[in-house]
Amino acid sequence: MLTLTPVERSALRAEAHGLKPVVMIGESGLTESVMKEIAASLDAHGLIKVRVFGDEREERVAIYEQICEELGAAPVQHIGKLLVLYRPKKEAVKERSSKAGKGMREVTIVKASASGTKKPSVTKVMIKGNERVTAGGNIKRAKTRQTSTKKNALNK
Repeated sequence: MLTLTPVERSALRAEAHGLKPVVMIGESGLTESVMKEIAASLDAHGLIKVRVFGDEREERVAIYEQICEELGAAPVQHIGKLLVLYRPKKEAVKERSSKAGKGMREVTIVKASASGTKKPSVTKVMIKGNERVTAGGNIKRAKTRQTSTKKNALNK
């Protein structure tokens, strides 16, 4: 279980104030699927709220402690039926395709048929960083940025 300093806990409480609960624990309690959902939410967001439906305070405290122990999360706040949990996000390593060069990315272009009755054509294209795909499915290069004549005159 993670431990937080009072300053960290206070900052996380302030950050969690505007959040809505992402996981709800119903009458069946803390099941394996609920734990998986909480773990996935913690991985995605880092700071989450969980709502527990049930009137027994002792049960909610036990659920809170169990979640923190099993998932390695830090308890931030427990107010009524809301539990606030924190676990640092896992950094996802982005893999680039081997054929993609520096500044290149793969884009899928879907063009509707001219008659509208046939299947749309789907093509995968490598585009450069300064290119974009238009709404019609064409590739356009970005125009060079205009420079201000006034700013150029002031800089000289």
